[in-house]
Amino acid sequence: MNDQISETTHFGFQTVPEAEKAGRVQGVFNSVASKYDIMNDVMSMGIHRVWKDAMMDWLAPRAGQRLLDVAGGTGDISFRFLKCAGSGHATVLDLTEPMLIEGRKRAEAGAMIDSLDWVVGDAMALPFEDNSFDVYTISFGIRNVTRPQEALNEAFRVLRPGGRLMILEFSQIPNPAMQWAYDRYSFNVIPPMGKLIANDSDSYQYLVESIRKFPDQDTFLDMVRKAGFENAKYRNLTMGIAALHSGWKI
Repeated sequence: MNDQISETTHFGFQTVPEAEKAGRVQGVFNSVASKYDIMNDVMSMGIHRVWKDAMMDWLAPRAGQRLLDVAGGTGDISFRFLKCAGSGHATVLDLTEPMLIEGRKRAEAGAMIDSLDWVVGDAMALPFEDNSFDVYTISFGIRNVTRPQEALNEAFRVLRPGGRLMILEFSQIPNPAMQWAYDRYSFNVIPPMGKLIANDSDSYQYLVESIRKFPDQDTFLDMVRKAGFENAKYRNLTMGIAALHSGWKI
């Protein structure tokens, strides 16, 4: 008799075997890839662009740096990074190839293709050598990883000494009344919006639920420190709807 118990995790509000989560997440983003950028604008009323600008302001990219953008999807963060740095190289890694295909189309249209690599891969098992990158970013992606602590550990491994971690993710609003209002909007507006624009309400229902399952700002900060990062801190954006977490490999 096999007495081993299969490990479980959350997929939105569902409990699923850990081995199934990556495939389910991949299915979500396969479904929404072609409408992903449009939905980001509609869902956030364009505020995600302000958050990404804040990310670049704090990150302060420098010329010649090598970026690894995990769960980088359509390349939005990498494009911003390269523009701010002036020169350098970005590797966009994502579990979902259709997202990368959309990103490559954007890169070709913007004549940035030579400064970018596109890699299908897993945040928990990065296909890169130790000490390979100056900067590691992940934007609205780490909550979809089966074991986020392992992703943070991998981030530490592939960064060079002196390298910078920067994570942008939805978070928790400290004000209960504001959180209640945000929940009403999220659950009642975003899935129907996904149905209208991307013909997929289920994927956006999952995305809304996944935000509520992600650790709050201080809990996640402890995870960043546990991975080995120093001078770790966070900044709330738009009252805590999103947060930036930063750390350094010293």
